[in-house]
Amino acid sequence: MLIKQLSVFVENKPGRLAAVIEALGKNNVNMSALSLADTSEYGILRVIVDNPEAAVEILKKIGVIVKITKVLAVSMDDTPGGLSKILDVFLKNGINVDYMYAFVGKTADRAVMVVKVSDAAKAEEALLSAGIQTLDTDDVYRA
Repeated sequence: MLIKQLSVFVENKPGRLAAVIEALGKNNVNMSALSLADTSEYGILRVIVDNPEAAVEILKKIGVIVKITKVLAVSMDDTPGGLSKILDVFLKNGINVDYMYAFVGKTADRAVMVVKVSDAAKAEEALLSAGIQTLDTDDVYRA
């Protein structure tokens, strides 16, 4: 199941990231996961929030470029080799990983991997066939 991720372009200057995070918090937008990659001029903040549409409007109001990207959220064993099982499914099915990041959920033995792949429908089908659970937005907050 695909979930909505925000891709936020943040100017690489002191205080800009803090302004983005503060704007979301002041407007009661809850974040469950984030990843930040930087370049010399901009960072790309990838974040999973409980209300992506509201978050987009909030961030546009403060002058930030933001878009919604659909990604997979995958439940995985939080043990050595847990990620290898997922990557093996992708490899066997010719699915390329564009990027990914993970977080440990509320359940002690599970983690959640957020992954952007070359073919999301094929990836989800392959994961489900291998007995690996994908998550929807509500599942991510319960994980």
